[in-house]
Amino acid sequence: MEISFIATPEDAGERLDRALARRLREVPGVSRNALQGWIEEGRAQVNGREARKSAFRLSLNDAVAITFPRARPPRREAAPEEMALAIVHEDEHFLALDKPAGLVVHPTPRRASGTLWNGLLHRAPGWGDGARPGLVSRLDRDTSGLLLVSKRPEIHGALARALKGPAARKDYLAVVYGPVPLAKGRIDRPLRRDPADPRRRIASADGLPSSTLYERLAETPAAELALLRCTLLSGRTHQIRVHLESQGWPIVGDPVYGEPRWPRIADPALAAACRDFPRQALHAWRLELEHPVSGEPLALEALPPADLAGLLRWFEG
Repeated sequence: MEISFIATPEDAGERLDRALARRLREVPGVSRNALQGWIEEGRAQVNGREARKSAFRLSLNDAVAITFPRARPPRREAAPEEMALAIVHEDEHFLALDKPAGLVVHPTPRRASGTLWNGLLHRAPGWGDGARPGLVSRLDRDTSGLLLVSKRPEIHGALARALKGPAARKDYLAVVYGPVPLAKGRIDRPLRRDPADPRRRIASADGLPSSTLYERLAETPAAELALLRCTLLSGRTHQIRVHLESQGWPIVGDPVYGEPRWPRIADPALAAACRDFPRQALHAWRLELEHPVSGEPLALEALPPADLAGLLRWFEG
């Protein structure tokens, strides 16, 4: 379904998302957040051209159109499931856990069970009355490491703000195909959805501002691989994976943004280790933030899991 209109004097100078939200406020299921997502996907047009920025300012008599996505089937309600969780920190307000690679964080229409969310629902009754888990951070299925979960709705917002505060620092470990010539640097590449595949992200001048710091911690003797510490300055979907690939340093094992460079590695054993690595070699390693209630500094760490630790041994010595 498509909705279109001509901008009136009331719309002139207004943000695109606000003008749409005002006109569609009576349409069920259409929120400003939903509209912003659809705009980013390229579903909105102004004068026949895609308008991918919610903050785009309309002019009088602009022709505006937006295409609604197809309705999704109703989602089955997730059920609690007993699940072993590796807890790094827990108090009455939130917990931090070490998510293993391969575990999906949240149910989808195709996967209503076996996710981290199901395990959290099983654990939540032990938190007391009114408790309900809230995912404050998320990780891709095959990225391992630290993930934060609030225990009550009023803590969720405070914890999200703490993650964006000046004391917050989010460090990841990534093993990439090298060489990485500079010991450290900063990648500033705006990111947007790939119009050919909305599940992917691409670096594009008309995307959302995105910044990543990197530091080369180690490299193999011939510089075929590098171990990087990546620090997020923004939190876009797939940010580290896309940023490193855009520099020519794809993450080992990444099935979406990677590149199978292992045949170029002279050492047969190292080449085989890269060839057989089962996922993207990316791990949410360390997290620093102020406690959302006490304000005390917290420093959390999740050690690399066994598969990644095996790859890291190539950097020893």
